[in-house]
Amino acid sequence: MATCYGLSMCLWPKPKTPSSFTNLSFPLFPLPSFPHRKPDTISFSSSSSASMDSALSNEVAQDLSPYLKIYKDGRVERLSGTDVVPTSLDPQTGVECKDAVISAETGLSARLYIPKTKITTNSTKLPLLIYYHGGGFCMGSPFCAYYHNYLTTLVAEANVVAVSVDYRKAPENPLPLGYDDSWAALGWVQSHIEGQGPEEWLNSYADFERVFFAGDSAGANIAHHMAVRLGHEGLVGVNLKGIILVHPYFWGSEPIEGETDVVENRARAEAIWRFAYPTTSGADDLLINPGKDPKLSKIGAKRVLVCVAEQDALRQRGWYYSDLLRKSEWGGSVEVVESKEEDHVFHLNNPVGDNAVALLKKIASFLNQYI
Repeated sequence: MATCYGLSMCLWPKPKTPSSFTNLSFPLFPLPSFPHRKPDTISFSSSSSASMDSALSNEVAQDLSPYLKIYKDGRVERLSGTDVVPTSLDPQTGVECKDAVISAETGLSARLYIPKTKITTNSTKLPLLIYYHGGGFCMGSPFCAYYHNYLTTLVAEANVVAVSVDYRKAPENPLPLGYDDSWAALGWVQSHIEGQGPEEWLNSYADFERVFFAGDSAGANIAHHMAVRLGHEGLVGVNLKGIILVHPYFWGSEPIEGETDVVENRARAEAIWRFAYPTTSGADDLLINPGKDPKLSKIGAKRVLVCVAEQDALRQRGWYYSDLLRKSEWGGSVEVVESKEEDHVFHLNNPVGDNAVALLKKIASFLNQYI
């Protein structure tokens, strides 16, 4: 992997104008506290006169510290989370990982995990977890320590095979490309159902009768939409047993009960969405507001676990989502777990805390209920 973000070396479409970023402020809810490393600077400007590029190269169009900066020449400088953890066999957990290229054309890739020390020649195949990381659709990857460590711990606790998807990030690759990549990754996973796919770990160890989707924050949003699309379009040979949405990033133009009605705060939460998806219709786009999605009841799994945090600005959206499912024609079972006195993605920021450990065990239990 060249970078933590899995970006290829091609040129990206240049933003229409730098002003498209000028109204974005700090998030209403915290993004993951990625470890700070050397900034990752990526240019997505098209070729133009050298003199103009030189003049604009150091002018900041939008400073979104401590997450990223966008320059007037189109460069994106990520300020944290750009480290890459090498693949290895983790001696503490016995979990082994390796990376796989799904599409060389788009740069889509993934990190795979297996509980190596628990697998024997005659082992029963294990549940398969497809994980989508968070980061506001513009930060993070499976390869940085923040998510690598979490998936390693989860795979060890739950005894599952995992595929952590490195979908393309905004603003270089605005939504809906991240959703398209996430679905393409599922098609790649599906290619292994008869044991003839390109990755031997999936051929040998993954049970496609026990598949789960999961994600945190923006990744939980993606996991939800992948489940809806699977239920609507189908994915032959992939039996989706359940989805796990941790602090899901959903929103809407109108406040729901218990949610902030402060105009500035609501604008900030919506601004993250508009930043990642410049052509969106807004906060009631069905991709950010599941209450507006006529296909909501098509979720292709019969069990949903929603995890919320008491102090998270998105807490009420998680509860609201569960209510929407119960009132729909979906017909499955939804459970909500609330972590008291905790904020957004607390379990990633403090993975050894009591509440984080309890949440990990709850998720592991959910993944093993059908064994």
